[in-house]
Amino acid sequence: MRPDRRFGPPILITLILAGAHWGAGMLRSYPAIALAIGTSLVADLLVGRWLLREKRALASAYISGISIGILVRSPVLWPYAIGALLSILSKYVLRIDRRHLWNPSNFGICVLLFLAPWAVAPLSVQWGNALWPMLVIWAIGIVAVWRAGRAHITLAYLAAFIVLAAVRSSITGHTFLAEVAPLTGPMYQLFALFMVTDPKTTVDSPRRGIVVVCTVAAVEAVLRLGEIVYAPFYALFIVGPAALLLDRSRTSRSGQEAGRIAG
Repeated sequence: MRPDRRFGPPILITLILAGAHWGAGMLRSYPAIALAIGTSLVADLLVGRWLLREKRALASAYISGISIGILVRSPVLWPYAIGALLSILSKYVLRIDRRHLWNPSNFGICVLLFLAPWAVAPLSVQWGNALWPMLVIWAIGIVAVWRAGRAHITLAYLAAFIVLAAVRSSITGHTFLAEVAPLTGPMYQLFALFMVTDPKTTVDSPRRGIVVVCTVAAVEAVLRLGEIVYAPFYALFIVGPAALLLDRSRTSRSGQEAGRIAG
């Protein structure tokens, strides 16, 4: 019997959590991450299955919850619950043709950063000297997104980030290693392996998917030059929905033209 692919992403993101905590002491509060995961699961059950009668696997809700638990940093607990709740609600409220416009956890994090910057900050720790967990998880992650048909998006983002890091280095005078260093942190593993590859919020065409993710990287680079520390989240928040709506509009026009020709 072949393993259910739905279990792959939750297992991978749990490995990222375990490896980052073991290698860099990333996890500061067990209650916080438990609250985020629990809120996400309960909200998805109540809204998706009970209210809207949509039978969805809870793997997606688990990923949203654990992402909030990993990426949000706060001295209080309520942002973990609110972030998880916003993430799940965005899947059911902000969508088109049964596809949500924003990656759920990215949406929840950005709203928290917009509205409560005094109480919330994003994860910023690196792997420290324990590089092997980072390399192992990147390798496993690339294989996982390749099996899901999304490796081209992750690899295009990584390539664009590295090229733009060199550009930023030439502009700011910082070393290239300093500009490319964020890729060594668990935050960027989650971002590149889960957020930008989310099948529900990415365009269907591989070629256009590469264009979109390179645009995300370009917007992020501009935001970084403006010293906006939450650049990757904001870049995806801006580019992702716009690209998806443009793609859906293009597909709809193509279908109408094909219908007129056939008629």
